[in-house]
Amino acid sequence: MIPKKHIAILGSTGSIGTQALEVVRAHPEHFLVEVLTGNGNADLLIQQAKEFKPNAVVITDEKKYQQVKDALSGEDIKVYAGQDALSQVVEMESIDMVLTAIVGYAGLASTLAAIKKGKQIALANKETLVVAGELVTSMAKEHGVNIYPVDSEHSAIFQCLAGEFHNRIEKIYLTASGGPFRGKSLDFLKKVKKEQALKHPNWDMGAKITIDSSTLMNKGLEVIEAKWLFHLQPDQIDVVIHPQSIIHSIVQFEDGSMKAQMGLPDMKLPIQYALTYPHRLPSQFPRFDFMKYPSLTFEKPDIETFRCLPLAFEALRQGGNMSCILNAANEVVVRAFLHDKIAFTAIPDILEKAMQRITFIGKPSYSDYVETDQETRNLTTGIIGY
Repeated sequence: MIPKKHIAILGSTGSIGTQALEVVRAHPEHFLVEVLTGNGNADLLIQQAKEFKPNAVVITDEKKYQQVKDALSGEDIKVYAGQDALSQVVEMESIDMVLTAIVGYAGLASTLAAIKKGKQIALANKETLVVAGELVTSMAKEHGVNIYPVDSEHSAIFQCLAGEFHNRIEKIYLTASGGPFRGKSLDFLKKVKKEQALKHPNWDMGAKITIDSSTLMNKGLEVIEAKWLFHLQPDQIDVVIHPQSIIHSIVQFEDGSMKAQMGLPDMKLPIQYALTYPHRLPSQFPRFDFMKYPSLTFEKPDIETFRCLPLAFEALRQGGNMSCILNAANEVVVRAFLHDKIAFTAIPDILEKAMQRITFIGKPSYSDYVETDQETRNLTTGIIGY
C-alpha cells in the first residue's frame, strides 16, 4: 500500500504546475494537495483551489490578493499574498513534499525554506541549483532531504541510476532536441522573431524555457544542474543533439556500459515519477511505438552558432557565483527578447559581458547570491537600455 502524499505545488498555474495537477487528478487516492501558489494568474489559481481544496493558496502578485480572497471566501482555504508567504507556507507540518515549479531565481528562497523544514523536494526549478547548487545540496544533506529531479533529462539520469547508485558514473549524456533553429546559420538567427523561437518542435513548455531551448541555454542550465544533482565534474557531462526527443538522457558507467531512458516527450511522466518515487503508478500516457520512429539520430551541438551552451560550461568550470551571474543575466535578456528589445543573436553577447563585469566570488554565501543576482540584473538592464 502506497501512503497518500501531501504535496505543495509552487507555481501551480504554470506549465509544470498544471501538468502536475493532471497527475494528481488521475490519482486522487495517492495525493492530497495542501498548497497551491501562483504569480499573477489569479483566475486559474482560483479555479484550481476550488477543484483541489488545498489548505492554503498564495498569490505572489499582491495586487491580486483581494480578488483571490473574495473568490475563495466560501471555501475553507487560507489565502496569502507576496513573495515572503511562499517561504512561510512551505513550513506547514502537513506537507510531505514540495514541487518547486516556479520559474527562475524566484524559486530559490522558498526551496531553501522547504529544505530547512525537512520537506522532500521534487525539483522542476533548475535555476535553484544553477544559482546556488553548493548551498542547496549541502543544506539538503544537512537536513536529510532528498531532491527528486523533474526535468526530463535529469529524471532520465535518475531512473538510469536506480540500482546503480553504488557504481561510479564515467559520463552522462544530456540529450537536446536542438530547438526550433537546429542547423540554422547565424545569418538566419539575426532575423529571428520571438514567435519563431516560441515554437518548440517537441515539447509544450512555458515561454522562458522555450526561449532558453531555442538558444541552447536551457541545456547549459541543465548541465550545471546535473553537476549538483549527481556530484559530477564538468568533463563528466556531455550534450548530444537528438532531434526526436525519445532518448531523454544516458548514463555511461566505468565499465563502458550505457543505460538510456526512453519515452515519448511528455512532462507528466517525469513529474509523476518524482512525486511517487520509488513507486511507479499506472498511467494513461501515450505509449511509444518503435515503428513510428524507425530512425533515432544524434549529432554534436553547434557551439559556435549557439554560444550560450559553452558559456554555461565556462560558468560551471569557474564555479563560485558565476552561474548565478549567468542565470540572472539570462533572465533579463530573455525577458527583453520577449518584449522585442534585443535581437536573438544579442543574447550570448550580453551574457558574456555580464560574466566579465560582475565581481567574481569564489565561496559565496546566501547573501552573496542575493547581491550578485540583483547587481547582475541592474548591469544587464543597463547594457540593454531596457
